[in-house]
Amino acid sequence: MNYTIPLTVLLVTVSLSGCTRSSTQSVTLPLKATQQNAGQIANTTLTAVDNESNFNFYISGVPTGTTMPLRIYTFVNRGNCQQPGPVVYEMNDRITTQRTAQAGWTFERVAPVSVSDLLSGKYSVVVRTTPEDGSVDLFCGDIAQAAR
Repeated sequence: MNYTIPLTVLLVTVSLSGCTRSSTQSVTLPLKATQQNAGQIANTTLTAVDNESNFNFYISGVPTGTTMPLRIYTFVNRGNCQQPGPVVYEMNDRITTQRTAQAGWTFERVAPVSVSDLLSGKYSVVVRTTPEDGSVDLFCGDIAQAAR
């Protein structure tokens, strides 16, 4: 029996099915601490999921006196960190965080916009304390920087 033709069909089918899947776009963006949170580090990884952007944050610390358990607000603003514009996406349906084993906190947020749109525009992401803690900006990152 000749297995060449069925094997060829199988290989072509498998290789074509790999072409029809969309690749997951993911980029990491370092966030700069504000003066109110000097000495801390943070980053977020943006991952494309359908037409939304998942943000996975890590922050090393917050100002002394911030209420625990830590609750954080996050926003996507038009403009950059030096010249912020209006908020275009609030990601505050959940504001809880998880303490990491080493040090710091992690949390996830979702914005109803594609990663490619965020990377091609002039947007920044802002991490802020809750109003109870003074709505203090803790970190900021220019999203276009993630594409470089």
